[in-house]
Amino acid sequence: MAVASSDIKYYLSGGATGAGNSDPAVSLGGVITTTLVGTNIFDNVTSGEATAGDVEYRCIFVKNTNATGTLYSAKAWIVTNTPSGDTEVKIALAGEGVSATTEIVAGEGSAPSGESFAVCANEGAGLSLGNLVASAYYGIWIQRTVTLGASAYSNDGFTLRVKGDTSA
Repeated sequence: MAVASSDIKYYLSGGATGAGNSDPAVSLGGVITTTLVGTNIFDNVTSGEATAGDVEYRCIFVKNTNATGTLYSAKAWIVTNTPSGDTEVKIALAGEGVSATTEIVAGEGSAPSGESFAVCANEGAGLSLGNLVASAYYGIWIQRTVTLGASAYSNDGFTLRVKGDTSA
């Protein structure tokens, strides 16, 4: 069965809360939840964060929810970075691999161990998730950097995309 784009879904991680987490602010690694990622995984950039500069992290999971199909050679990239000129989002694959629980970081300002973050601004520069069989998922870490002396900003979202090949 072919994997449709609607079969690729994004879920929060549980953080210290576990599988019942529904709060993006504590999506800091751990297990996959059943809560879909909303339109804004990061909070608004406050005046304090903007003045001082800030780096925050979130961990989400991308999942192939197709019942039988495999998404081959899947890639993840940032289609649209943040609208603010004072912030930037980078992504990294969770080092634990396919369908694994990721490390949990101590707080949103704590970086995961060993992950290498990149802008990945197009499909060619995307991160390779390999093949995602039916119901498989992969952890993706997201880093948002607010530059020192930035302006406060609301709804500073971005667009992440995952795409791959599928059988007919």
